[in-house]
Amino acid sequence: QVQLQESGPGLVKPSQTLSLTCTVSGGSITTTFYSWDWIRQPPGKGLEWMGVITYDGSTYYSPALKSRTSISRDTSKNQFSLQLSSVAPEDTAVYYCAARGRRREYEYWGQGTQVTVSS
Repeated sequence: QVQLQESGPGLVKPSQTLSLTCTVSGGSITTTFYSWDWIRQPPGKGLEWMGVITYDGSTYYSPALKSRTSISRDTSKNQFSLQLSSVAPEDTAVYYCAARGRRREYEYWGQGTQVTVSS
């Protein structure tokens, strides 16, 4: 059973960089055909896909967030991370990491972590 766990600060100041890490257990982030995603949900709104890093390290981002989003990985720690720069209050959301294989539907989700952007 693959398990994902988000970690990082719950409060970030406007204009700063939001940094989160997803720790994966029960499976390798280099497993062939698997992709590792970041998704967020602002209060009262739907899920918003942010970006993905694939099993071979390729990255893809939402056009709306591409300019200030970076996803990376540390294969030795079986972790992948999210950086969102120049944050504003509208970036307040529950942030999730998730995984999908060749089926495309998300197979595994982290529990989510609340991040609030506020002075």
